[in-house]
Amino acid sequence: MRRYRYVRLDVFTDRPLTGNGLTVFTDARGLDGSEMLALAREMAQSETTFILPQDPAVEAKTGVRVRIFTVGEELPFAGHPTLGTAAVIAAERQVDEVLLDLDVGPVPVRFQPAVAGAPLTGEMTQRDPVFGDIHERSSVLRALGIPDRELAIDAPIQTVSTGLAYVIVPIASLAMLRDLRPDWLRLSDYLERTDGKFFYLVSRQTADPQNRLHARMIFYGGEDPATGSAAGPCAAWMVRYGLASSNVSFGIEQGLEIHRPSRLVVSAGLQGDHVGNVRVGGQVITVGGGEVVLPDAPRR
Repeated sequence: MRRYRYVRLDVFTDRPLTGNGLTVFTDARGLDGSEMLALAREMAQSETTFILPQDPAVEAKTGVRVRIFTVGEELPFAGHPTLGTAAVIAAERQVDEVLLDLDVGPVPVRFQPAVAGAPLTGEMTQRDPVFGDIHERSSVLRALGIPDRELAIDAPIQTVSTGLAYVIVPIASLAMLRDLRPDWLRLSDYLERTDGKFFYLVSRQTADPQNRLHARMIFYGGEDPATGSAAGPCAAWMVRYGLASSNVSFGIEQGLEIHRPSRLVVSAGLQGDHVGNVRVGGQVITVGGGEVVLPDAPRR
């Protein structure tokens, strides 16, 4: 029998049972892609990650190999899985910096010195953003099912990616954003005809005045409590259009509508016309763990 240890975390929070849940398999050698996808479905969280340890000399050069799965597919990059998986590696290896080798490329994550009994606080540096299509307001309004007055007018609806492409949509009021009940099939139909994979809906009105943005991300018919792979592109979008200052951190609140409050701390830099230095950070706590036992793989 094959035995695989896993750790369960809550990411972008300092309290158990909030934030975005994550399962990390600490040594997934011997699993193939179909088994990883089946285990992600078994764990039933938005993402599950699989660490594939290699020779230390290889990891020092290219990073620790990690694969990321939703319940439906493998992703080249995702935010809370990156931060959470790096936190597991940092704790087990007693280091403050971890380089992950993801399908999107190497992603460095740095942690503040660990304090016994306290959440780990870390920050990833994402790839430089790619700014994609600017979307027609009327088409987005129809997809979301909201009136024109509920879209902010001082920044465009645009696709931005640091590894996963999000359509950033500025919603004028917090009340509309919190009450929004979009139809996933209609959103998916729209996205299939664009360069975006998901919508990231944001308002500059917030529930907590310490934060700059309130965000929601609907996907696969459900809702994500905290989306680090969207928060980075959103920070880049904010800086590009003068809605946030270059290299100044600010908070994004997310997950309140589904009773999983989360907080992401983000920043991006602007030098001339170039946006870069995209950083996304937050806290990570361990909430449990266990072991999965599988039959030996059949011999070929």
